Amino acid sequence: MKTSAVILAAGYGTRMKSELPKVMHPLVGRPMIDWAVRAVEPVTQTPPVIVVGHGQALVRAYLGERGIYAEQHELLGTGHAVLQALPRIADDVDAVIVTYADMPLLTAATLSQLLDLYAANPTTAIAMLTITRDNPQGFGRIARRADGAVAAIVEEADCTPDQLLIRELNTGLYCFDAAWLRANLPTVPKSAKGEYYLTDLVAMAASQGRTIVTADAPLDDVYGVNNRVHLAEAEAVLRRRIVERHMLAGVTVIDPHSTYIEDAVEIGIDTTIWPGSILRGATKIGKHCTIGPYSQVVDSMIADHCRIIYSVIEQARMDEHAEIGPFGHLRKGAHLGERVHLGNFGEVKDAYLGPGAKMGHFSYIGNAEVGANVNIGAGTITCNYDGVHKSKTVIGDNAFIGSDTMLVAPVTIGREARTGAGAVVTRDVPPGATAFGVPARVKAKLPADEAT
Repeated sequence: MKTSAVILAAGYGTRMKSELPKVMHPLVGRPMIDWAVRAVEPVTQTPPVIVVGHGQALVRAYLGERGIYAEQHELLGTGHAVLQALPRIADDVDAVIVTYADMPLLTAATLSQLLDLYAANPTTAIAMLTITRDNPQGFGRIARRADGAVAAIVEEADCTPDQLLIRELNTGLYCFDAAWLRANLPTVPKSAKGEYYLTDLVAMAASQGRTIVTADAPLDDVYGVNNRVHLAEAEAVLRRRIVERHMLAGVTVIDPHSTYIEDAVEIGIDTTIWPGSILRGATKIGKHCTIGPYSQVVDSMIADHCRIIYSVIEQARMDEHAEIGPFGHLRKGAHLGERVHLGNFGEVKDAYLGPGAKMGHFSYIGNAEVGANVNIGAGTITCNYDGVHKSKTVIGDNAFIGSDTMLVAPVTIGREARTGAGAVVTRDVPPGATAFGVPARVKAKLPADEAT
């Protein structure tokens, strides 16, 4: 059975009170429309047809070829919206799913159950998901005949007193026989409000004697977002799902409620996430790591056995057994090699610290290449910016940089060289030599026979 999907995304979302289109508001790292597309992609064979309107340029730019686009120039109801999509659905499609861009909690598993429900009876015209609850929240009611068959969907404004008591509610999620939909959707009458309602198709199918089947939907899945309160409630559900996914895959999360993990983040087994931590973007964390408490990692690569405590990592990389914190900061382009230690209030930007390097507290290393086993004393700063250009500092293997050293780039500190405390180094220091003073003077290393 070839299946396609239509996602309705043309509304203004005025209750969001935002310049950003509703369907582009983010939820744990993805716009709302992305969650809707991800739900249908595993159960369809063609890209979904996305009915766009307000803010469509942003939707098109974000999704690109993941969607086929149909524009709804006038917002004349859900039936009118799907009618705009019909010409974009291939002729050989057998079934059409209709969903909504503001239902970010909908899952592929629930849509798969909807498809199975539809496919179970060859005479089915419409399969639909319903929910039963005491609070109708303005949803349409499912009206049934005496034999239990679905007769119609009645919008709340049109309900009789008896119909208002019905607790089986319409979620708006359907799977249609594609041929039947093409034949009947254009005949849906205009409502008193001048709109065309998709729900009218249910009564039409019933009057034709076609089969209409229903199934209960999980309450979380069909939660619609209309304002920022709903947005926060939907995000809470998604956060819980993401954290549970990682815990079931072997990650320890000490306090799920205080931990924020975006959907694209990858975490290896036996890693522990402590409270207050925020993991965002395309972050990958290896096995046996300790993250937090109260650390933020964004778009970064963290290898196995790393430790990040009370620190911020942004577009950076840490190799195996590297550690930072408390209160460290890796900025864009920072790279800590294996077994590197970066202490309290250290900051690194666009620089590489080689294996085994140790960087003391209250230091800044920017635009630099630091060799293996280098010791960087507390308060060391690479003065990499002269107000116009940024220049590079190079420190050779096994060098020792004394506390409060100022390295005025461009400058090279040779292998096994040393700087004295408080030195202001403006010229290159040869391998094995010592630089001290302000400005630093260089004392060459004596040969072994002269030193005695």
